[in-house]
Amino acid sequence: MAHGASVAVFIAQLLVLLAGGRLLGELMQRIGQPPVIGQILAGVLLGPSVLGALAPGLWQLIFPPIPPQQAMLDAVAQLGILLLLLITGMETDLSVFRDARRAAVSVSLSGVIVPFLCGLLLGALLPDTLLPQPQRRLITTLFLGTALSISSVKIVALVVRDLGFLRRTVGQVILAASILDDTIGWIVISVIFGLALHGVIDLAAVLHSVLGAALFLVLSLTFGRRLVFNLLRWSNDTLTSEMANITTILVITALLALLTNALGVHYVLGAFVAGLLLGQSPMLTRQLGAQLRGLIIGLFMPVFFTLVGLSIDVSSLGHGRFLGLTLALIALASVGKFAGAFLGGRFGGLTARESFAVGCGMNARGSTEVIVASLGLQLGALNLQLFTAIVAMAVVTTLVMPPMLRFAFARLPMTAEERARLEREELESRGLLPRIDRMLVAVDASPSGRFASHLAGLLAALRRTPTTILQLRAAAGGSDAARAAARADELVQAAAAEAADATGTARTASAAGAPLAVTVRSGTADSAPTAVAAEAEKGYGLLLIGCEPAAVGDGFTPQITRTVGSFPGAFAIAVARGDQSRLGAGPLRVLVTVSGTGTSRQGAEVAIALAEASRGSVTALHVGARARAPLWPLRFGEVFVPRGYADAVLREIMDMGEHYGVEVRGAIRHSGGVGQAVLRELARAPHDLLVMGVSPRPGHELFLGELAAEMLARAHSSLLFVCGEPARAGVSQS
Repeated sequence: MAHGASVAVFIAQLLVLLAGGRLLGELMQRIGQPPVIGQILAGVLLGPSVLGALAPGLWQLIFPPIPPQQAMLDAVAQLGILLLLLITGMETDLSVFRDARRAAVSVSLSGVIVPFLCGLLLGALLPDTLLPQPQRRLITTLFLGTALSISSVKIVALVVRDLGFLRRTVGQVILAASILDDTIGWIVISVIFGLALHGVIDLAAVLHSVLGAALFLVLSLTFGRRLVFNLLRWSNDTLTSEMANITTILVITALLALLTNALGVHYVLGAFVAGLLLGQSPMLTRQLGAQLRGLIIGLFMPVFFTLVGLSIDVSSLGHGRFLGLTLALIALASVGKFAGAFLGGRFGGLTARESFAVGCGMNARGSTEVIVASLGLQLGALNLQLFTAIVAMAVVTTLVMPPMLRFAFARLPMTAEERARLEREELESRGLLPRIDRMLVAVDASPSGRFASHLAGLLAALRRTPTTILQLRAAAGGSDAARAAARADELVQAAAAEAADATGTARTASAAGAPLAVTVRSGTADSAPTAVAAEAEKGYGLLLIGCEPAAVGDGFTPQITRTVGSFPGAFAIAVARGDQSRLGAGPLRVLVTVSGTGTSRQGAEVAIALAEASRGSVTALHVGARARAPLWPLRFGEVFVPRGYADAVLREIMDMGEHYGVEVRGAIRHSGGVGQAVLRELARAPHDLLVMGVSPRPGHELFLGELAAEMLARAHSSLLFVCGEPARAGVSQS
């Protein structure tokens, strides 16, 4: 350890920074402001301006002016910048460009150019006494222009979401434009960094930085996307140690940061692009993202932003000339950003009220601005006074943005088209499939196994869901395991290709073009519960089972019961019956039973997804009890029943099908026996598959209800039982 540095002092510094940043961040959050503002204010209170003035001895004890000691905190700050840019990229949802592309591009470009020009004007007018290096005025001027022009996508997304406008058209434009602002900002900062490193402004330095950034972006968004995907997939499927995927993500981030640094571009661009690539990867599950986010937000975020506040020289604001500069910077940043975004909104086809809201929403700088200022201070492009002025501008614009945006949003009525779109999105958000990050498929070489593999391929194709096939074999059939596993893999890939041809694109823009991950493993049928339980620890949202024998009479075999019980999430059981020669040969004709419950709605959702992927059709069947005979005569074949509830149930499913472009035909049948009505419907019209949403009942055996048991015993068509809840709630493992 370097002479003079103390581990005890370093731990004490981290303790003070963490506690202070967390407490003031919590306070700001409770009054409706971003926590980052509280963390910066905590640093100001702990810095020389407050604690250093009130208790200089205590301040010197906690933050001694010893270079090795300061270097330890600086290392944490540098790592914090890297990880904050990583999580910013991961949280950048590129799918918002799907519906707001034109307006977002217009708002972003205009909202960057106008304040950037204001920053250049300010930098040109600054006296030499306010510049850190007067001979390098251009570097300082470029930093000021960049600082004034970018927005903080994290703060913008947080405020827009809290106000309930995240899915509104204007909210999506604001968020998409902020994402583009951030991307442009980090590219510009990387180029400026390259110029600053060369020390001289010449054409060769500019070309080196610009070409380096362009080369990196092209390689990352082409080869890098698949490489990152394969690395994360390899880590998930191969490494068994705890938190191995977190280590892989950090390694990928460090490698891309070093690559940009080698190309003459600042490492922040590498970290940001790493986050973008990881965020788009289907292998990044919600659980994995939450683990990484917890590490960064719990440790590095409060430490970094409190350290920023610690560096602020509040005393300089007491000088009239510097206070005037700070006020001018705030005014230029606010007016320039608002004017640019407003004009961009009008050019992008937004109304005046919508453009006003966009201008208000784009005016928050927050964490992005602070990171930019810290980098400028590092490079010597900013001195402490300019750094303080920029951070003050970031704090003021971030504090002012929420009330201004609330005022603007209150004057934006919702259009009929927007209301319909939000209702459709709300319908989808309640579904089962959007919650499935990965799918585990346990199959054997039987017809049910092949059928389940085909269904898995169709479901995986819609959202590019990573899928693991656990190929089960008889204990004596080990020599055929590889061939059977390859066949299951082929079925999944063939069904996925068929679905891609049918639907034309993935359901979500972020998944479009992402490779479909299919991993094949093998095990014996007897060890299926153990193999499923071990694999489930890697995080899966759905288990799809297809193996034989599946049923004994009207119940499931013990193997199915134990396998389902070993999985802690949603499951589906496929049973192949009848003519399987049509497998993969054309559209699926699906019959689904609906009753208005959440479980039947999940079954309908899966049925519609299979029909969408295969260009098939769905018949939604509602069976009700026969009503009391009417007082007036009926015509021949007419049945008198109250239709209000049945119509509402079917309308919900038909609306779901319309949202996904699937033909759903509603059928209402009244009978004393629900099972008889379903069997008659199966016999009346050709159906390839009967889908049922079910719920497990308590007991030592897997029992999914009387209707499911009757279909298992008597139905001649293929079956798919879908359960959106873990079987452990209903199946004993003893």
